[in-house]
Amino acid sequence: MFTLTAFLIGFAGSFHCVGMCGPIALTLPVRHLEGGRKMAGILLYNAGRISTYALLGGLFGWMGKQVVMAGFQQWLSVTMGLLLLTAVLLNYIAGSSKLRVTMPGIITGKIKAELGRLLAAQRFRTLYAIGILNGLLPCGLVYMGIAGATSTGTVEKGMLFMTAFGAGTLPAMTAAAWFGHLLSIPVRNKIRKAVPFMIAVMGILLIMRGMNLGIPYISPVLSNTPDKTYIHCHKP
Repeated sequence: MFTLTAFLIGFAGSFHCVGMCGPIALTLPVRHLEGGRKMAGILLYNAGRISTYALLGGLFGWMGKQVVMAGFQQWLSVTMGLLLLTAVLLNYIAGSSKLRVTMPGIITGKIKAELGRLLAAQRFRTLYAIGILNGLLPCGLVYMGIAGATSTGTVEKGMLFMTAFGAGTLPAMTAAAWFGHLLSIPVRNKIRKAVPFMIAVMGILLIMRGMNLGIPYISPVLSNTPDKTYIHCHKP
């Protein structure tokens, strides 16, 4: 259920991604290529992005695991859900153009500088690295995905969650790099309006998941007691 939700949010949000990361996609060193080699280059770039998302998912899934091991699995899920709902509410109150969450400027600056260097080189072999760095750029949708990955409470599920999120962005980002354009701005804006609703749905699902309602897949019974392995020693 959460993997599907991650994919759908990535898909709906991919039109936002085209607006934010479109300039990078349009300057990839694939414009002079044709056919299969061009598509291979585009997929290589996107594989780099998704690899970064998967690594971030694993990292934050591991962080969530520490909370679970401390006995707060229910609270972790509820807290992540409340954070997502709060983000949607603040976005609605302040307006999307006024709400900004970014990394420290020095980190963003170094990432952009290295991206610029790789893009200027216009080499096919740099495509994967370009994708990896692109995945590290500040993005509200990625932060939302990270919240979901954290709530999974495991490295493996966190990686799967963010991989599904990245896969959702693949169709639009591939089309943008291939055609040099996508849907008209009015159509993209209409689709983009669905993103807050998808985030809100995910937030509600996370809260329900932490409420131990006993609903299979949606709200299974979670234990706040960390798993322990007992070793019994028997004297002969």
